[in-house]
Amino acid sequence: MSPNLITPPRRLMLQSSLAAASVAFVTRSNAEDILDKAKQAAGLKVADVTPPEDLMREHGVLDRVLLIYEAAMRKFAANADFDPKVISDSAKVVQDFIENYHEKSEEDFIFPRFRKSRQLIDLVETLLQQHRAGRRVTQTILQHAPASRHDGDARHQTITAMQSFIVMYRPHAAREDTDLFPRLRSIVSAHEFDAIEDDMEKQEHQHFGEDGFEKTAAHVSELEKAVGIDDLRQFTPRG
Repeated sequence: MSPNLITPPRRLMLQSSLAAASVAFVTRSNAEDILDKAKQAAGLKVADVTPPEDLMREHGVLDRVLLIYEAAMRKFAANADFDPKVISDSAKVVQDFIENYHEKSEEDFIFPRFRKSRQLIDLVETLLQQHRAGRRVTQTILQHAPASRHDGDARHQTITAMQSFIVMYRPHAAREDTDLFPRLRSIVSAHEFDAIEDDMEKQEHQHFGEDGFEKTAAHVSELEKAVGIDDLRQFTPRG
């Protein structure tokens, strides 16, 4: 049958089939990008990382620094020579990204909401006290790490401080991730939840410019390489 003789309904069906086949070739990322652009054109807000998700992924950066501290302590225990600048640079990541940005976000935007709603007050107060204690410990690491290459008081002070930091921050971050952050959405309105997201994003851009998280994570990756823990496969049990 000649194409010209195809009836309108059949032509419509063919066009729909071709459109569906075309969609199958669009990658998921392209589809999401197209959807985001469509939302922007319609004046709708494009979904972004929520405040709890943002804070939790920042805890991932913190935990990777703790792994660097642990690797450094293993090198000290084995009397292996390595540049303690790795420790200093890791402590600077903690100071800049965790203490001066991540914890400030918690103190400015998260803790006040829990106080206002009278929820988890004791937990919030403990977390705040640990923020202050952590900053003192980081200062100790920054002070003594540069001279810790050789055995002596500086090395002892550095190791003790790193151990204290790890012992406190593993449960600290775990409690925030499981008890505090998941509760946030239930104690604020949807509008306020979005406002927290906007305020945190604005603070990140003011502190780091664009892609602050991505830049920090990349820097931590380089520190992992320097101390020999960049290959994730090395942590897989054998046998």
